Amino acid sequence: MAELHAVSSARKRTHTIGEVINLLRPDYPDVSVSKIRFLESKGLIHPGRSSSGYRMFTDEDIERIQYVLTEQRDHFLPLKVIKSKLSAWEKGEASPVAPDHGPPPEAYFASSGVSLSETEISRSSGLSRQDLAAVVGEGLLTPVELPDGRLMFTDSDLQISRAVHRLLGRGLEPRHLRGLRLAAEKQTDLLGQLVAPLLRHRNPDNQKRSAEILADTAQASALVQETFVRSRLRKLLEH
Repeated sequence: MAELHAVSSARKRTHTIGEVINLLRPDYPDVSVSKIRFLESKGLIHPGRSSSGYRMFTDEDIERIQYVLTEQRDHFLPLKVIKSKLSAWEKGEASPVAPDHGPPPEAYFASSGVSLSETEISRSSGLSRQDLAAVVGEGLLTPVELPDGRLMFTDSDLQISRAVHRLLGRGLEPRHLRGLRLAAEKQTDLLGQLVAPLLRHRNPDNQKRSAEILADTAQASALVQETFVRSRLRKLLEH
């Protein structure tokens, strides 16, 4: 909760639900009475009641609402997870360690724009034309077919081709690599869910935020996968 904008240090002051809406709307344009009532129904906030039965919110209640709305907007967390984080914070169990940050998206998604023909990528990667065709057939490479039937490959295709050449050199076959593609597609689908709400409204700010999230989570998930595989292989060698 430390990152929240404190509305006031006077904890005894209370606000009506209309006042809360007016305080929050500059930062959260979509906030509404029904939204706040919904958060209350889910046990995320616990406003008191006036003698007339109206909801009355303390500054701490407003901070909690800010926290929930921020987690939904910036991290797309479900309310169940946010409620667990709030409970941990209340018990003093929340970690003070801030997460690492991934690479800037302009570096992570950078491309040289190079195009290579079948002959050029075969020569540069070491793959035979036969193996290259097999790898394309397994969906590991996605060349662009020109009107005259020629295939053109990108610098990303070249990186994959060189890695594939190493794997084939160790005895694997193109068909064995299908699992790598399927795992990558599954990971892409998972990370894509994180930014789906942002990409429904394609504007420069949402596009920038989506790129930051994807660059960060893609690198983090790749690190988890690589470390997990290395750990399992280490155990295999120790047996």
